[in-house]
Amino acid sequence: MTITRRTLLAAPAILAMAPTAAQAGKITLVVPFPPGGSTDAMARLLQASLQTKLGRIVVVENKSGAAGALGAAQVAKSPADGTSFLVTFDSHAVIPSILDKPPVDVERELMPVLLIGTAPYVIAAGAGRPYKSFADVVAACKATPGAVKYASVGIGTLGHLAMTVLGSKAGVEIMHVPYRGGGPAMNDVLGGHVDLIAGSAALVAAQLGTNMLHPILQLGRERLPALPDTLTAIEAGFPDFETLAWWGIFAPAGTPPDIVAAMATASKEILSEPATAAQLKDTQHMTLLLQDGAAFKTFFDKQVAYWGKVVKDNNIKA
Repeated sequence: MTITRRTLLAAPAILAMAPTAAQAGKITLVVPFPPGGSTDAMARLLQASLQTKLGRIVVVENKSGAAGALGAAQVAKSPADGTSFLVTFDSHAVIPSILDKPPVDVERELMPVLLIGTAPYVIAAGAGRPYKSFADVVAACKATPGAVKYASVGIGTLGHLAMTVLGSKAGVEIMHVPYRGGGPAMNDVLGGHVDLIAGSAALVAAQLGTNMLHPILQLGRERLPALPDTLTAIEAGFPDFETLAWWGIFAPAGTPPDIVAAMATASKEILSEPATAAQLKDTQHMTLLLQDGAAFKTFFDKQVAYWGKVVKDNNIKA
């Protein structure tokens, strides 16, 4: 696809995105998870508008497996010429610690392009369960060890790790039931097979209006407007504890700075459009950050260090 004069006039900052060697090729946004999740939705939200802004074919490719590491490895090993980017989720930061032999070094083989935004994790109970607060869960675990079970979207995901930390701080063990995705996990909670779910606000909040689920704790620093009556972990007695879902874009290490900057600029413009920003806030309960460069790297490095220590301290393996 050629870049028209109209496109050039509308987006001069994107010229750097189209070096002669890469201009004829398409841009692939690799999602390291199956279709249907929030990361897949994010990539497809970007896809059409990026095509318009860049004047190039943009495709989304789902490459799932190994906790997101297979898709990440594919991008890391792709040419560093602006034709391949990774659109990923918070579990990306756990790859170095959760896998014995990860197929990619996420800190050296990939470079941050854009931290899109964050949303808190939420712990919720099925409607038939008696737990109205996290204190109720702790009390039940102390009275009958192993009695309370929670669902997450997989071993080593932040829902799993957050519950591990909270249980340790409270001096109890909450039984973990991992699932292969948010849909199966939510179905078993709604069906009464598992007591709790620990998931992103988007996963949990979508079911709150059904009266089949009620939130008992949110893991952001401030209360969500959608859950004004639900305590944060900090308010519930866990000082300075938060767990945030986040979405970001990475490129192969060595991608020229002008190409990285152009992708970041185009993505910022797309996600900053009022209708798009409102959609992300309403459906994902996301706080848009749109941080690139050093700010994203600092955030990511902290995530890798913090959750890596949790994995190591608790001997968690995928």
